[in-house]
Amino acid sequence: MSEIAHITAAIFKRAGKARRFVVAIAGPPGAGKSTLSASLHELLPEGTSEIVPMDGFHYDDIILNRRGLRPRKGAPETFDFAGFETLLKRIRSGEPDIAIPVFDRSIELSRAAAEIVGADTKFILVEGNYLLLDEEPWSRLAPLFDFTIFVDVPRNELERRLMERWREHGKSDEDARAWIASNDMPNIERVLARRRPADMVIG
Repeated sequence: MSEIAHITAAIFKRAGKARRFVVAIAGPPGAGKSTLSASLHELLPEGTSEIVPMDGFHYDDIILNRRGLRPRKGAPETFDFAGFETLLKRIRSGEPDIAIPVFDRSIELSRAAAEIVGADTKFILVEGNYLLLDEEPWSRLAPLFDFTIFVDVPRNELERRLMERWREHGKSDEDARAWIASNDMPNIERVLARRRPADMVIG
């Protein structure tokens, strides 16, 4: 059985007959959370799952500039935590047709109401860096997840993937290295050093 099939089977077993089952997929920047979420979405029965990315709750650059946080974009304090927490509570309650925002990296903006979580959606795949962060207020998310997965990747591989990502988004190698050193790596260290235990850790 492949690793992704093993993860899917574990989710199915844990979910049982639950009407809604919320899975947290956490890990540092560049770990492959979005790839894993997409793979699980493909393997789960059609129409039963939806991906809910934490990145949809990035503060706009206008807000970050106003608060002096633009150089730290992607750090925990640069997200609308309250909005994200409220969304997850609405999802857990089974409220029908919940609109969710999705971050568009090509324009560095969140698109409001870009996807819909329907009332009959059983598996909610929530993905983001800080879902298991053991710091206030992020630790308040713990009761909202039924199953947690942490994607653990060596730091040198994370750095390689992030270099590739920023090149694809138009940064020079010099600018990409500077951004990784000043922004991505501190976020990576924070995620790795201050995370709660996960139900499953994958590499």
